[in-house]
Amino acid sequence: MKKNLLVVVTLLSISFSGWAQTKFDFNAACVQAYQDITKLKTKTGQQQIQKLRLQQPDNLIPVLLENYIDFYTLFLNEDPSDYTRLFPQFQERLDQVEEGNSNSPFYLYSQAVIRMQRAMVQVKFGNFWDAGWECRKAFLLLKENRKKFPQFSLNDLWFGALEAVIGTVPKGYKWVTSLFGMKGSLTEGMRKVRNYANSNDAMAKQFFNESAFVYTYLLFYFENKKEDALEYIIHKKLDLTNNHLHAFMAANLALNNKDAERTKSIILHLNKSPEYLKLSVWDFQLGYAHLYHLETTEAIHYFNEYTSQFKGKFYLKDVYQKMSWAYYLQGNIKEANAHKQLAITKGSTFSDADKKALKDAKAKNWPNPILLKARLFNDGGYHTDALKQFAGKSSNDFYKEEEKLEFAYRLARIYDDLGKKEDAIKNYLIAIRLGQNRREYYAARAALQIGQIYEERGEKAMAIEYYKKCIDMEDHEYKDSLDQRAKSGIARCTGN
Repeated sequence: MKKNLLVVVTLLSISFSGWAQTKFDFNAACVQAYQDITKLKTKTGQQQIQKLRLQQPDNLIPVLLENYIDFYTLFLNEDPSDYTRLFPQFQERLDQVEEGNSNSPFYLYSQAVIRMQRAMVQVKFGNFWDAGWECRKAFLLLKENRKKFPQFSLNDLWFGALEAVIGTVPKGYKWVTSLFGMKGSLTEGMRKVRNYANSNDAMAKQFFNESAFVYTYLLFYFENKKEDALEYIIHKKLDLTNNHLHAFMAANLALNNKDAERTKSIILHLNKSPEYLKLSVWDFQLGYAHLYHLETTEAIHYFNEYTSQFKGKFYLKDVYQKMSWAYYLQGNIKEANAHKQLAITKGSTFSDADKKALKDAKAKNWPNPILLKARLFNDGGYHTDALKQFAGKSSNDFYKEEEKLEFAYRLARIYDDLGKKEDAIKNYLIAIRLGQNRREYYAARAALQIGQIYEERGEKAMAIEYYKKCIDMEDHEYKDSLDQRAKSGIARCTGN
């Protein structure tokens, strides 16, 4: 009897021991869930994860995939109530994957991804110190994983991205990388990400949704190869109807590349199925796209939709300030002033755009309507309409020093976008002369633009000279973001 009992206990012990042994198995069912989640079909993805948990209780990949859902939800919607409910689960999942099989390349990789996702969420909620620590830990985890599993190509996507970003940290945030001991290189980081994004190996194809998103953003903002980034979207035939993550990226990049009509088209052709994560960002982007064509009624409508649904703080001041401009252009000064006040009281100043919006909202004067219309048309890609605003005008038609400065800068930007580079440089230089000791961002941005023109021509020494001039200007609007872009330019020109 005792012998039989011992056998039973031994078998049960072996059984439970085997059941408790967790693994990282990115099998076909997990790949399908990942594909849906990275299209922002989060409801479908959640249903698949529930099935995976029942069918594969020893598999830790569903734990990682569930973190993707919460990351996209928090990062894109910034709802404080979601943050309270979902954010603690990041640590719970981290604890789970740390108990997994350490001989798997996904062991350290999963930890790094969860930490990076946690860092990006922390940024959105203003916890920059915590975000810095998470980035450092993720960086070190990926660095270790590359040593242990050099053939695991997925390492290169996020390690390369971190390497590129760290290599271009502006002076205002340099303390973060110095304190945390992180060193980066834009050139080397981009090489890793580019090779992975364009690779034909099986893993690169499985994770294409994510790599296309990361690579295109880095290409656009850090390498300043905007046309290459937009061409990549076309060349890779990204599905901008059924993949909402790629649609969000493409609409955002089009808007920042002064193509408001493209942004409108992408959003209006989205698959409207309820299985996708509901995002208020579509109204945000449509509001800007319409404002840039001076379609003020439509802009106000979409901005109202956005502010009534969005629970976060990033770019909220900027939106209210843009709404005040729309009402101002309509001649509705009462509503214009009311929305100026909202730009002061709502949102945060985490971003440079919100800092600028707050400064503008506190100003008692309104922008010159000619300069404002020219700016909006130019920002939307309607460059000929923008230039028409200045027909027959010279700096003598503007009486305030800041208006003379803005006139030179706006004219330069329009010429730049129309391909008239020498006329652009001439007016950028005027903007630098008039504004290099002022608080407005025009002079620093003018130096950056001249640097980019020379870089495109292959005149790298001249490009570096103007990038440094941009960085050397102190105490102006958009200081951190302009410094980052100028530092990226210097890194490109020097090959660092």
